[in-house]
This record gives sequence, structure tokens and C-alpha cells, in this order.
Amino acid sequence: MKITPLAIPDVLLIQPEIVGDERGFFFESYSQRQFDALIGRRISFVQDNHSRSVKNVLRGLHYQIRQSQGKLVRVVQGEIFDVAVDIRKSSPTFGQWVGTRLSAQNRHQLWVPEGFAHGFVVLSDVAECLYKVNDYYAPEHERIIAWDDADIGIDWPLRGEPVLSAKDKTGIRLADAEVFA
Repeated sequence: MKITPLAIPDVLLIQPEIVGDERGFFFESYSQRQFDALIGRRISFVQDNHSRSVKNVLRGLHYQIRQSQGKLVRVVQGEIFDVAVDIRKSSPTFGQWVGTRLSAQNRHQLWVPEGFAHGFVVLSDVAECLYKVNDYYAPEHERIIAWDDADIGIDWPLRGEPVLSAKDKTGIRLADAEVFA
């Protein structure tokens, strides 16, 4: 497994070692021991999530102000552009974002730690995402930052307007959001 810190070093791109031949391929998508060693701390995942979305669906930017969730995201069908926004007020990268393409073809994963807002847009006709989280979903603590907040300036690879849920349409600017200390 190869780990590459992105422009915000706490967000990690994970590339598995893939063994393949004419029969197909095999890779270890997750190893607790290896993951903990690579990120330098013990993580206990408590829930696996699976989402399916169609082209131009944009989910996010979501976070939980309490019971903050670290997320290990991967795509098993299609392609997405996955984004993490640092919302830790004391961080030197507060308000900055990083993004990367995750696809069934590249088999990359993204570690989005606690203290970040997370979102993605679907680039293919359909995409299915799997992600592990290290705390349970707590709707009473969920917050949403507007996907198009000009102060953050995410360069979404979109043509036209994204398809948003009613909930995601309620996102607010980072400047007005409840964030982490």
C-alpha cells in the first residue's frame, strides 16, 4: 500500500498494491494493522456506508460538529471527484480544500480525517462509493457547508449545475458555519 499526503498533509491518498493476471485482479482494500501504521494512530471503524449516485450528483460538503467522522472513501463503480475541506480553526490550512479523482479503475482511496468537511461529485454515468467511518452518523450534529462557497473556491469539474439533495441546498458559507477549534 502506498500513501501520499495531499496538499493538506492530513488528507491521504491511498494506493493499494494490485496483483493481476489474465484471470482478473486481487488487492487488500483494508488492513487495520497497515492502515494504523501508515497514518500513525489507531483508528476503529464502526460503520461501512455504500452510496450510488448518477452523473453530476454532488453530495456535500458534510461534517458532524460532534461525533466527528473520519472517512476512508473508495469507488467500486464509476468515477467521482472527492473533496476534503479543512474546517479546523486552529489549522494553518483552515478553509483550504484538496480534491482527487477516485474510480473503480484506479482503485485509489482517500482518508478524510476528523475535522474536515467532505463531498464529492459524480463524473461517470453512475458511481458507487464505499466508505468506512470511525463514528456513527448523528443527524443532530450534522452540518453542511455550501458546495459553491466562493471563500473556499473548490474547482469542481462540472458542466452546468450539479444535482443536489434538498438537504445539500441548505448549505451555508464556511464563514457562518460552526467549525472545530
